[in-house]
Amino acid sequence: MKKFNTNDYLVRIPLFIIFFWFGFLKIINLSPAQALVIDTVYWMPVFDAPTWTIIIGYWEVLIAVFFLFKRTTFLAMIFLLTQMAGTFLPLIILPEVTFQGSNPFLPTLEGQYIIKNIIIITAALIIGRSNLKARVFNA
Repeated sequence: MKKFNTNDYLVRIPLFIIFFWFGFLKIINLSPAQALVIDTVYWMPVFDAPTWTIIIGYWEVLIAVFFLFKRTTFLAMIFLLTQMAGTFLPLIILPEVTFQGSNPFLPTLEGQYIIKNIIIITAALIIGRSNLKARVFNA
């Protein structure tokens, strides 16, 4: 296994697909998570909740594009970690929606949808670490 060398595009491309697809669905108002997003961002200033949903969709499309190129990995990481902080908000502010009977050990489908983002964060951190490591040691 030590000699097994994976190209980080094996992870970058799936991240691109996930963020582009789900971001695009938000932009065109066809996301299955639309209601959950609207219920979560109601308190955000300046724009109304449906507008914030579209902004989040564009944000996710940017994350997707930034992950395609090694030069924009750092931006992808900043955008992704910011977006993920917001993604986990429903677990805190909408436990009646994200957990069965508000029991944190029984996530609903929406809760599972959010919790699965841990693997996305982990994949992004692996890409970010290898990218940063390459920059530091090759500079």
